[in-house]
Amino acid sequence: MMRLTFMSGTFMSALAGLLLLAAVPATAQADPVLEAARAGGEVGEQADGYLGLRTGGGGTLKAHVDQINIKRKAVYTDLAVKRGVTVADVAAATACELFQNRVAPGEYYRDERGVWHKRVGNAPVKLPPYCGQ
Repeated sequence: MMRLTFMSGTFMSALAGLLLLAAVPATAQADPVLEAARAGGEVGEQADGYLGLRTGGGGTLKAHVDQINIKRKAVYTDLAVKRGVTVADVAAATACELFQNRVAPGEYYRDERGVWHKRVGNAPVKLPPYCGQ
């Protein structure tokens, strides 16, 4: 179960908007292995701002996910230092944006309680409470 504590929803919304452009290099995947795994439901975005293995995955897939998460953490850490907030706050704010803009219909996402959900059709992804909906 994920345990996350965050700032107010209003601050998170403002921070998320600022972070999206800065986080693009870490979140944009041109990795065909990851894209196939996303489409196949093996990986998905998580409420903690990192990519997660939904099905356990093999060594190669885990290595790809780990590489993305290492890059994301580096971006989150840099932004946290610059903004005077925690890495978890930056990651969570980015997760809000990823949930809204990255999870395509048929793909999976993991909520703040650690439960995986599949996005159905064009229905919006249910955002965590800290996203300031």
